[in-house]
Amino acid sequence: MDVYHGYSYGTALWGALQSLPLLASPTMIVTLLSPEIREPSPLEIYLTRGLGLTLLCFSILSLLLTGAIPLTSSLRATTAEEDPRAPYTVPTLGITMAYHAATMMLTYAFGAKGHSFTYYIAAIVEGALAAVGLWCMLFATNNGRISRKTGADTTKGTSGFPFENKEHTERVATKKEL
Repeated sequence: MDVYHGYSYGTALWGALQSLPLLASPTMIVTLLSPEIREPSPLEIYLTRGLGLTLLCFSILSLLLTGAIPLTSSLRATTAEEDPRAPYTVPTLGITMAYHAATMMLTYAFGAKGHSFTYYIAAIVEGALAAVGLWCMLFATNNGRISRKTGADTTKGTSGFPFENKEHTERVATKKEL
């Protein structure tokens, strides 16, 4: 399994893990987050379950759109142009990466305000997933801007300054002479 699919599975697992307590026991979640112990209102229960369903659907959708779960008989999922899911893989990767980065900032801000230590744990997980998503955007796609083999930027402006590749220069000069 490559890093790209590992990121997709990690995103789905983290979203599903967050959604299960929201769906199973919204009363417990609201009671844990409320400063005073009270019975949650029907609106709070509705919104908690709605968030749980949203996270679960987000997890499943990210797996399907990135090609981690094949929808065809082919077991190979790529970001190549000939793959029918190719238009959806990179945008899905970008959206999930932005989601993880924004959620990381939100959970860190709540932890910094003196709330529960679990916000810091969630911020670490979200930050790690955002970092892996950024890595996948740079290296694991066919349109990545950094070469997997050399680590160099593959845009036109790449140069060897201040180092000179004398062997390449000699090879090119030898070919021109022939």
